[in-house]
Amino acid sequence: MDKEINGNGDRKYSASDIQVLTGLDPVRKRPGMYIGSTGPKGLHHLVYEVVDNSIDEALAGICDTIIVTLHKDNSVSVEDNGSGIPVETHPQTGKSTVETVLTILHAGGKFNNSAYKVSGGLHGVGVSVVNALSDWLIARVRRDGMEYEQRFERGVAVTQLQPIGNSNLTGTTIHFMPDATIFETIEFSFETLEYRFREMAFLNKGIKISIHDERTDNHKEFYYEGGIKSFVQFINKNKSPLHKEVIYFEGTKDGTLVELAMQYTDAYSENILTFANNINTIDGGTHLSGFRAALTRVFNDYGRKNNFLKEKDENLAGEDAREGLTAVLSVKLSEPQFEGQTKGKLGNSETRSIVESLVVEYLTIYLEENPKEGKIILDKAINSQRAREAARKARDLTRKRSVLDNITLPGKLADCQSSDIKETEVFIVEGDSAGGSAKQGRSRQFQAILPLKGKIMNVEKARLDKILGYEEIRSMITAFGTGIGNEFNLEKLRYGKIIIMTDADVDGAHIRTLLLTFFFRYMKELIDAGHVYIAQPPLYKVTKGKKEAYCYSDKELDDFLNEVGRTNYSIQRYKGLGEMNADQLYDTTMDPNTRTLLKVTIQDAVNADEIFTTLMGDKVEPRREFIEQNSKYVKNLDI
Repeated sequence: MDKEINGNGDRKYSASDIQVLTGLDPVRKRPGMYIGSTGPKGLHHLVYEVVDNSIDEALAGICDTIIVTLHKDNSVSVEDNGSGIPVETHPQTGKSTVETVLTILHAGGKFNNSAYKVSGGLHGVGVSVVNALSDWLIARVRRDGMEYEQRFERGVAVTQLQPIGNSNLTGTTIHFMPDATIFETIEFSFETLEYRFREMAFLNKGIKISIHDERTDNHKEFYYEGGIKSFVQFINKNKSPLHKEVIYFEGTKDGTLVELAMQYTDAYSENILTFANNINTIDGGTHLSGFRAALTRVFNDYGRKNNFLKEKDENLAGEDAREGLTAVLSVKLSEPQFEGQTKGKLGNSETRSIVESLVVEYLTIYLEENPKEGKIILDKAINSQRAREAARKARDLTRKRSVLDNITLPGKLADCQSSDIKETEVFIVEGDSAGGSAKQGRSRQFQAILPLKGKIMNVEKARLDKILGYEEIRSMITAFGTGIGNEFNLEKLRYGKIIIMTDADVDGAHIRTLLLTFFFRYMKELIDAGHVYIAQPPLYKVTKGKKEAYCYSDKELDDFLNEVGRTNYSIQRYKGLGEMNADQLYDTTMDPNTRTLLKVTIQDAVNADEIFTTLMGDKVEPRREFIEQNSKYVKNLDI
């Protein structure tokens, strides 16, 4: 058929140009729209979607056990003891309800609020999307005294739903193989799933979630009768709580269930996790705003009423009321509205006032009935207020010393010429020797060098006012340009990449950990926004005749020696950056065309908090246990 041509000689846009995608074709065409990405995050999202269906049954009081199995062929099965997907013919589709749910988008029991009052899924497309993105999927349903089975391939039913035997059990098993032509990898991470399922078990008390990895025979089971109260105890297990019992309450208002668990520790940072319908709202939202407002209001009212705050004293600020606080806030509502690029922020406006009023009511009663704990918590907040004032003075001093305009910055910063953060980067380097090599070898147009003198202080054990008294930390804050604390402003960041470049020895690893602790506790926004990196200098330089190579791991070294032969060669083991010439350091570690950088990310905030508390906190026993458990993984130990 000839194409229509318009007067300009161009092909005319007509109805034949409109592509209509039917069934699950849109999912396979644009998988990122449904699961976020086709990388590891999207792959694991498939499992979460299936488990979310089982959790929905648990929330409805129908299911209490979920079993996840990672099979040797990289397929996954999720089994629950819920009611089982209905098997009768669906009146609208003329197909079995099982096939309807698995092959049609937006088909499920979540949309009219009759089957499920509260649902964890974001879009209600869950299991049909999993089916569309699987090479094959087998659904088994146990209900009405029978077990049924149906097989699908790439979202299309290849068998009818048929009975395969009798069963006195109820529930559903979804067994699927991710489509390798869609995903970058189909290798599931046991640890990634473990973190998520532990979190889900905490959020839904009384539900047992187990995960078994047939590839490694690894097995974990999660069951918490205490729910989010147990969650707070888990987070604080290596910390020093100021009061023994976790403060806990749950209440309902206007159809929204609010559940809160909180406990203060002697730490100086806050750790508040928020959830809406089991979804981790990493960017907060209206429920977090309501909680924060309630906390500040209650503490000030209680402080005035009981003379902790005198008439002339200023009110406590929100950060004072939250210092050292570990809290888990979970809300469950029928129509959640999520905002932001990652759908990590709750937007329901009415939720703020619901959370605020319930928290004010409960916390007021708690403080009045527990005056001993009330005094401990208020003393902590008032000490924070005093330190905050001292920190403000230290910040003012930092600003006065900040002479970014044409004068050398504290800390021997060698600045770059560009001010475009799309290309600028600053290397945080240990010592003058490595700093000298880095300054000589760098590209002055876009690379800045900030050498540090020795190790920075351990911020895990200090308040902000003490931290700001440390010259090396002030130098970093001033160089970055963002400020710190409640004055932090990401828009003022001067470098698009902040790169930690330390020696490949024990001291270098310690300095790197100290710096990461500082970023995690006081500049976490830089990590969240993807601005913090770790440089990867080579471990070895191998020379054989006229041939030279840099190796960044023992495996690379072994592979190179296998390639060139294991005779008549020499190896130089780099323990310090200062051992490299300026051009070697640039070529191997700083040149954007040849270097390797690791981006620092926080996939699991609870796990990250636990690691920093263990490694940098006051308690010795957890640190000893960590070293004993992980010593077998140590390589290139520098003794």
